[in-house]
Amino acid sequence: LAAHPVRIEAPIPGKSLVGIEVPNQKPAIVRQREILESKPFKGRKSNLELGLGKAVSGRVWTADLKTMPHLLVAGATGSGKRVCLNSIILSLLYQNNTDTLRFILVDPKRVEFPIYNGIPHLLTPVITDVTKTVYALRWAITEMDRRFDELAKGNKRNLEAYNLSSKEKMPYIVIIIDELADLMVAAAAEVEGCII
Repeated sequence: LAAHPVRIEAPIPGKSLVGIEVPNQKPAIVRQREILESKPFKGRKSNLELGLGKAVSGRVWTADLKTMPHLLVAGATGSGKRVCLNSIILSLLYQNNTDTLRFILVDPKRVEFPIYNGIPHLLTPVITDVTKTVYALRWAITEMDRRFDELAKGNKRNLEAYNLSSKEKMPYIVIIIDELADLMVAAAAEVEGCII
């Protein structure tokens, strides 16, 4: 009872058990370098591999963004969402140049992403305005339609196949929105429609 935040999973899905998670008194520090130098990350099959962190057992967690083109990072205040987003951005920057990856970063609170202003991977400076965010999402939809037309003309199913056969390469475009809830409060209809 003296332990601070104890989490209870009752019941554990698929089992007739109750899980009680007692956190360590001192959290372990996981450095980005450990993730980038790990076997799972070095053995990646894609240049969109995300270095996410380590499990309690010490196993490195990575994931391929290609297999999940929409990703929602959620959690309570202070649970490490922004650390996760920064890890995602850094692991993508580590693997890609501007020919293979471009970013659109949206930060309505203006506190987290402005440090990335000036990196060559940005299609536009970090967006902090709701109206500009809607314009950027609409542009992304137009760009997606243009790319579908290009893929159809080239008789290709995906960007990898297109880039292998074409002189003019198309980079992946990753859009990261911090504080999506704030954006939804300000312009729910436009933002939700664009995301869908």
